[in-house]
Amino acid sequence: MTTHHHPTQADMHYLQLLSQSFPTIAAASTEIINLEAIMALPKGTEHFLADIHGESEAFRHILKNASGNIKRKVNELFGNDIRESEKKELCTLIYYPEQKLELIKAREEDLEDWYRITIHQLVKVCRDVSSKYTRSKVRKSLPEEFSYIIQELLHESLSDIDKAAYVSVIVNTIISTGRADDFICAICNVIQRLAIDQLHILGDIYDRGPGAHIIMDTLRQYHSWDIQWGNHDILWMGASAGNDACICNVLRLSLRYANLATIEEYGINLVPLATFALEAYKDDPCEEFMPKLLPGNQMDEKTQLLTAKMHKAIAVIQFKEEAAIFSRRSEWQMQNRMLFSAVDYKRGVCTIDGKEYEMKSCHFPTVDPANPNALTPEETDLMQKLHHSFRICEKLKKHVRTMLSHGCMYTVSNSNLLFHASCPLNDDGSLKEVEIYPGVSYSGKDLMHNIGMMIRAAFTQGNAESTEEYPKDYARDYFLYLWCGPDSPLFDKSKMATFERYFLKDKDTYKEEKGNYFKLRDSEQVCDRILDAFGVKGQVRHIINGHVPVHASKGENPIKAGGRLMVIDGGFSEAYHHETGIAGYTLVYHSRGFQLVQHEPFTSMQDAIVREIDIKSTTQIIEMSAHRMLVADTDKGEELKAQVADLKQLLYAYRHGIIKEQRI
Repeated sequence: MTTHHHPTQADMHYLQLLSQSFPTIAAASTEIINLEAIMALPKGTEHFLADIHGESEAFRHILKNASGNIKRKVNELFGNDIRESEKKELCTLIYYPEQKLELIKAREEDLEDWYRITIHQLVKVCRDVSSKYTRSKVRKSLPEEFSYIIQELLHESLSDIDKAAYVSVIVNTIISTGRADDFICAICNVIQRLAIDQLHILGDIYDRGPGAHIIMDTLRQYHSWDIQWGNHDILWMGASAGNDACICNVLRLSLRYANLATIEEYGINLVPLATFALEAYKDDPCEEFMPKLLPGNQMDEKTQLLTAKMHKAIAVIQFKEEAAIFSRRSEWQMQNRMLFSAVDYKRGVCTIDGKEYEMKSCHFPTVDPANPNALTPEETDLMQKLHHSFRICEKLKKHVRTMLSHGCMYTVSNSNLLFHASCPLNDDGSLKEVEIYPGVSYSGKDLMHNIGMMIRAAFTQGNAESTEEYPKDYARDYFLYLWCGPDSPLFDKSKMATFERYFLKDKDTYKEEKGNYFKLRDSEQVCDRILDAFGVKGQVRHIINGHVPVHASKGENPIKAGGRLMVIDGGFSEAYHHETGIAGYTLVYHSRGFQLVQHEPFTSMQDAIVREIDIKSTTQIIEMSAHRMLVADTDKGEELKAQVADLKQLLYAYRHGIIKEQRI
């Protein structure tokens, strides 16, 4: 029992405030009992996803099936009581209630009987997933119109004969009043919601796939989530903040993968770019710029050629815009990436590190060899239009605000350190000091935190130059460094060889040497050093990253450094499947331990609903807790313990007349 002392002056202010919420001894005692009870509940399930890359259908499916968590519950609950096919149908119904109901109603002869059995099964699943939570938390997640009924069904014991009759009457009434469909949809959504307590997204929602905006809209509705920004998210945030080099990169990647759905959805007007490209590159076959079409992308030749011309036009402008920032920010020492200055346009060669390399083609109608990094008047005009289009896009602004309010560069949650890609290291594995602003250097946790502050500075309203630690114009430029700077925690490679891949014949020039973090992250000692530096406590602690696809087909293991590091690139992006042989990993951390789930590629929502094809997932249990983890064992538990201590302090103050109870 803590000994309570006479409160200090500072304590008194706080206790007076607290007494407004709990005006009596009874109120404070009840709250203590309530908090103690919450701490004794099993830990909620956390779900980790990374590198979704615009694959909104696969993303939504994995959210719905909670990476196989719901299937696991259904198997535990019904075991051999119902057939495999019935379990499958029940799972599909939980994931896609509206769509599945339509199909079942079309084929089911005795619908009332089906409704009766199914509602009972769904209540059983719902009771199981809600058993981890307090009644009030469950109540808050229930849809208003069925809240009372679902509560009654969840908390009734079916063993009691009278109660069983009562429950049957409720179910029969739902069916007879024609509310069965609505009720089933409502309870399925509750199951989906309660199956996951907290969702962690380790970056890269944007680029490659068609539905980044759909993912962002889904997340805005999601009950509890956080994000550690990835390099592709930063690129779009930079574009929204008005960094012209980021705007060019965003457009170039969209054109490269012939994926303009997200750009169009944000209402970015590409007509000026198309008009400009057709004029400037009218005689250019633009072979190196033909879009990479993913299976199922039917694009006719004429459109492919137009896309290639737009792709080249924006790439050339991008290299010029980047050069402008690199020369303006000489402290980054990236002037060696201003490669238009290194080309001999007559001989068709480019000099890198003193060595000449042959160009694939040397057709640059908008490059003036005397001043190769200058934009032409037409390019300048085009960039003003594109800049304006990105800056006024309300929907993109809204999505960026959501990323800012739910995210940062890293987070620590229940002894897990999450960040997207890397933590810059020296050759010996010690944390590297990185200069993020002239004369200002940080490493490890301070580096990540300050980069987060820098990013926020780019979005300050008005011209708050003086109040910010980092000037707004510098912060806006810094997005480019985060995207391709050698010491950026989101990139951490020697260079981004975009120019070389487009224009040089020699494939040796395409090599991007990975930074020390990627070379040393299999060392337990290095991982422990990073965990210590971020102040991660706990007997069993982990670093969890995305960013780098795991080459499972080549035998690479996603678990490294003796279990201290897990790499879970979701591998959602079709562009990577040939590389990894799988569709990546997600991670589930429930009260009994960690499960790493390996997914095969998702076919389509249609297949999932009609043919009941769930994502094939193989589960590796990586770590089982010796005991079932409770809320008390988590970060939330620490907060609750502190609240209990404060309330006990308040009780002491009431009982000793230091603060008067407020009679109601």
